[in-house]
Amino acid sequence: MPATPRERAREQTLQDITRIGREQLAVVGAAALSLRAVARDLGVVSSAVYRYVKSRDELLTLLVVDGYNELGDEVDAAVASAQHPRQQFLALGRAVRAWALREPARYGLLFGSPVPGYDAPGEQTTTPGTRVIYALVRIFDGAYRSGLLDADASAPLDAGLAADLDRIRAELVLTTPDHLLARGVLVWSSLFGAVNFEVFGQYGADTFTDPAALFEHHLAVLADTAGLPPS
Repeated sequence: MPATPRERAREQTLQDITRIGREQLAVVGAAALSLRAVARDLGVVSSAVYRYVKSRDELLTLLVVDGYNELGDEVDAAVASAQHPRQQFLALGRAVRAWALREPARYGLLFGSPVPGYDAPGEQTTTPGTRVIYALVRIFDGAYRSGLLDADASAPLDAGLAADLDRIRAELVLTTPDHLLARGVLVWSSLFGAVNFEVFGQYGADTFTDPAALFEHHLAVLADTAGLPPS
């Protein structure tokens, strides 16, 4: 917690700015965010907001970090509620979908089309932005270390891809072999692809009467693809 009254007041103001920014994001979209509008809704002059957030890009970064962390918190809580790796994976996928459907504008900011003219600063966004990925990695690698992750090698790996997987394995301190690590990447991209299709209406309004049932089927198939056995 901030130690002094001044620090606490600053933290509260930043929280208020972030909250108003989230509200604006849902109404006008990321490209139309305005610090003047934030100041108006906060009930202060524009110059007061600029003491905390100097530009639209800084506001976007606040919202990106806020979104990644909220999603990460919900995913971590969901995974912690399950014991078996397959159930942990299913809990993770459900948490991502639930947050995305509840917060479509914020999900779109994180995983939709890039905002024109905005380049997210990696030093602020990479750590929160990789929380879900690291949660997936922990599930898959933990299952492999426990002897619970298994899938036959299928398509051969290109030498360049194998080198990339070696680098990733070293960076993340993994034991998972190449063919399982490559499948994990497929599962990761497919999970978010399924969520994207639903959130952004890519299936069409009348194609599936029960999108949740479709998503549960996809999750089960992805768990099988990863090599996660039934609990």
